[in-house]
Formats: sequence, structure tokens, C-alpha cells
Amino acid sequence: MKVKKHINNPILTLKDVTPYHDDHEVIGVFNAGVAEYKGETLLLLRVAERPISDNPSTVKVSFIDFSGGKGQLNVIELDKNDSRYNFSDPRTISWSEGSKKVAFLTSISYIRIARSTDGYNFTVDDEPFIYPGTEREAWGVEDPRVTQIEDEYYIQYSAISKEGIGVGLISTKDFIHYERLGLMLHPENKDVAIFPEKINGKYYTLHRPVPGGIGNPEIWIAESDNLRYWGNHQYLLGLSEEGWDNGRIGGGAVPFKTEEGWLEVYHAADKNDRYCLGAVLLDLDNPAKVIGKTELPILEPTEAYEKNGFFGNVVFSCGLIRNGDNVRIYYGVADTSMAVADLSLTDIMSKLTRF
Repeated sequence: MKVKKHINNPILTLKDVTPYHDDHEVIGVFNAGVAEYKGETLLLLRVAERPISDNPSTVKVSFIDFSGGKGQLNVIELDKNDSRYNFSDPRTISWSEGSKKVAFLTSISYIRIARSTDGYNFTVDDEPFIYPGTEREAWGVEDPRVTQIEDEYYIQYSAISKEGIGVGLISTKDFIHYERLGLMLHPENKDVAIFPEKINGKYYTLHRPVPGGIGNPEIWIAESDNLRYWGNHQYLLGLSEEGWDNGRIGGGAVPFKTEEGWLEVYHAADKNDRYCLGAVLLDLDNPAKVIGKTELPILEPTEAYEKNGFFGNVVFSCGLIRNGDNVRIYYGVADTSMAVADLSLTDIMSKLTRF
């Protein structure tokens, strides 16, 4: 697979974004949704910030407290020497209260817009575009995808709270004003990507439920009459026994239409948490039918900026732009920065194993 990673990767890094919260530091600028609007490429960046701790024995945690009605940033401190807490994962702090599992995130995320006229050089807005606004978003909003349907843009994102990770939905026409449409899927679910047009009178979306008992984190598909209420959930794509996609998989960029089917660039991780991107081809008239997939990754972490970071060995895409045969994939690297790569659609299609 011929992959042209941009010579100036990563194209957006921590130094390009100033913290929005006082006494916080930016630790991630990554996993951006992608849109084209009025001649510009927009990246809807996930910006992760954490409170600065001057005490090496404590970890500070931020979240939005809605107990008083209006959301207010709250910061608490946890003792690293307290044996109740598990600090092994840099993304979460977990513990148990009886039979109940509890966790905090080590950072709080929101969505900020970066803008470019050439697709490579971006300037980042000073203010957040989407900030936690409900109790279901109290721990942050993450990993947006952007689906354009006519002149409306639908933004799907992970909405995180102590009750779990659900999927929020927002609509906008100008990337200034927007309407919150609530949770389109309840916890535990994420990695949602809505198709950009109706298929036989129905809207379709990919999603990734996370079973707590039987089952694995794999890709499902659902349909809707109105984009808000989703049903007829069908299992779509599962893990392999061995190899690059034997840990977890989920939808990545919004699917796009080709002459042969809907092409979806998805992410997968192996059991060592190494994340790569693959492609799957879905039937044009019945996207619940898989007609081909790549057996090997189309993009994988090979560069230092992809291997080293807050959570290394990760390439993760929430959006791309197709222009003729060129597929420009914007992707998060090591949960830290943003990168971009150009691939040939012809090349991707040639690597598909047909079923």
C-alpha cells in the first residue's frame, strides 16, 4: 500500500493550542472530525486538557459539575499512594465501590475548530466550538465525526459521564450556531459514523457497542427514519483471530460512496493496543452487507510521532476527504497530535478481499 504521509507531519501539535482552562495544560490535539465548508477544510479537534499538579504524589482530575444547574468546572485531587486507585492506564483512574466499577478520566476533552485553505496548514480557533453542556457530557466530549446531508452538518461524538460513554448528536449549518439533539445512542457505545445520504429511504449509521458480558467491541450498523431514533441493529464486522485487528475495532471516517460500494475506513487495535486503519466495502443498496475488506492495514504507526506520545503506537481517524482518486485521511497520532496522509482510492480498492 502506497501511503504519502505529509512531510510536515504532525500538522497540529500541543504547541498550536493554548489551554482554555486556567491552571491546565493541553496534552492532546487529536482525533478530529473533518468537514469542507465555504472553501475551507475544517478539523473539529478533540482537545484534551488536564489540571497541573505541583505535587508528585497527587493527581488532579477535572470534570464539569452540573449539580447547581449550570455547568461549572470542578477539580479534585487523588492520592497516588492510595491503594484503592488504579493509575496504570494514563487515560483513566479506576477503582471499585463494592461490586460497582468507578473511574475518572485523567483529562477533560472538548471540540475546537482548526481551519485551512490548503488542507495542510491550519489555524486553530481560540474558543471551544462544542463544550460539555449536559450531565451526560460532564467528563468531556470526544472524537467527533461530521456528516454533511444537503446543507446540514451532523456532528456525532462520544459523550462521557460517570454513567458511561454514549453518543451525542449536534446539527449545524454554519459551524457557529448549533442545536443539541441529545443522545442518539446510550452507553456503552461510541465510534459512530452516519452515512451522508438516505439509502432506500433510511438513514444508516455505524456504531460500536461495548459488551459488558458476552461479546466483543465490534462494528454494528443501525437505521433510522429521522436521524434521532435508531433501530434494526445488525452485526457488521468482527475481530480476527490473530493479527492487527484481534483486540477491538470501530468505525472511523464517515463512509463515502464509490461505484462499487460504500467504502469505510475503520480503526482496529491488536491485543497490545497497537492501532491501525483498514478499509471495508459495503453494498450500495444494503450497507449491512460486507462485500470486501482489507486483510492488512492501509495505514499503520511507523513514524516516531505515531509511535511515541501520550498513548503510543496509535493512528486513529475520524475523517477524510475524497477528491477523485485521492483519499486524504486526517488522523490522530499517539493520542497527542494530528497528521495527514494521501492514499489512492484505486490502490485501496485493489487491496480488498472480496466476499
